Amino acid sequence: MTVIATESLSKRYPRVTALDRLSMDIGPGVTGLVGANGAGKSTLIKILLGLSPATEGRAAVLGLDVATHGSAIRERVGYMPEHDCLPPDVSATEFVVHMARMSGLPPTAARERTADTLRHVGLYEERYRPIGGYSTGMKQRVKLAQALVHDPQLVLLDEPTNGLDPVGRDEMLGLIRRVYTDFGISVLVTSHLLGELERTCDHVVVVDGGKLLRSSSTSDFTQTTTTLAVEVTDSDAHPDGTAALRKALTETGITLHAGEEQGLPGAGHILLVEATGDETYDRIRDTVADLGLGLVRMEQRRHHIAEVFRDNDQQKGAGSDGA
Repeated sequence: MTVIATESLSKRYPRVTALDRLSMDIGPGVTGLVGANGAGKSTLIKILLGLSPATEGRAAVLGLDVATHGSAIRERVGYMPEHDCLPPDVSATEFVVHMARMSGLPPTAARERTADTLRHVGLYEERYRPIGGYSTGMKQRVKLAQALVHDPQLVLLDEPTNGLDPVGRDEMLGLIRRVYTDFGISVLVTSHLLGELERTCDHVVVVDGGKLLRSSSTSDFTQTTTTLAVEVTDSDAHPDGTAALRKALTETGITLHAGEEQGLPGAGHILLVEATGDETYDRIRDTVADLGLGLVRMEQRRHHIAEVFRDNDQQKGAGSDGA
């Protein structure tokens, strides 16, 4: 089953192209739509909801053409906007009940669904307080609740972790994951924070400048490599443990990749070492012990979504150099 499908979808304004011949198919589950601000993510959501016409191309949501069935799509889809749009003087219960009634639920069902949904997002105890007194995290939960209250088949969440601290982001990502695992509601979530999507989504769509860079399962993006990430502590004998280990490993003939990654606070940097077999692990471990360093971690490195953007930038640079 295809939840969202686009074919050569474009949206052009007088001075900018927001979407440029975007073609993709999204199935059930939690899908991340990732791109920098201005990449076309919000524009795509507006088109999928039937709120903004495409310049050319086609799009379908739950099998319905967005150009001709916008109203029917909005009945089946929940939407969480990026920006704060909540009335400050009403309670979460009043607001979510109102949104449920607007979605066509009768009064009793609207109240019951509101109570259940606010319990799911963790606002049940605070449901009668005016929204204006809520924290940013609580307001984001209200927006999520109103997107879910009418039991949609799909929810579109536009930057749902905006303005949240790390703990709040993790809690919101957990709620988003449960929307699908507990209730079977598919999710399209936009974000510019790549690590969030790696942890939360089944599938990731990467866009840049309105163009599709890649659409793959998250496991394809984050598959393991033959590179080991090695992180060590410093010691009195070796104030720069990373440099000492790099020198010692090079002298033993082990191949190290250029550059380092930032490690844990106070633990130096991470060396990227090419693993040619199990003996590489043994040689690294023995070398660390001989130097009297502490081994923080030694693990296979995984690809990250950010590398898609880096590779794209490198290709652009090579193209401009050739021109």
